[in-house]
Amino acid sequence: MTISIRFAEEADQKYLVEWLLQPGVLEGFPLADLREVEDAARIWMSYSKLNGVLMALWDGVPCGIATLYLQPYKKLSHQCLFAIIVDEKYRGKGVGTQLMNELLTLAKETFKIELLHLEVYEGNPAKHLYERMGFEQYGIQRHFIKDQGKYLAKVLMQKKLV
Repeated sequence: MTISIRFAEEADQKYLVEWLLQPGVLEGFPLADLREVEDAARIWMSYSKLNGVLMALWDGVPCGIATLYLQPYKKLSHQCLFAIIVDEKYRGKGVGTQLMNELLTLAKETFKIELLHLEVYEGNPAKHLYERMGFEQYGIQRHFIKDQGKYLAKVLMQKKLV
């Protein structure tokens, strides 16, 4: 089995929607229903026009996606938020790690990003991947999400690329 990475295309949005709707995933994202998922996917994929979205393929089958939320303003263009998701069938197989490595290279070399940051929600197992990739926690926003009476904190993490 081989993992390859390519730039995402607008047509890949259907995979992102599918993955966001997999069981348990919305616990890690502040989205509540199909309308919100489709809106978020549209925003993620809008960066594909700038080659800021990468698609992972497992033997040619789409299995993960990562987006750089590129800043249009010069004074903010040195830093960037990103998001990543891997299809549940391919988690724990190195897809996230390879996708992250390619995303880090793209951010640093192509877009000259100096600081990459992310938001991960309390209890999301992907936090371990981010820590392993060198991201450090710099803040926490408690009670960020309220879902069915349960609060979740948003953990803020970052990595310097310079």
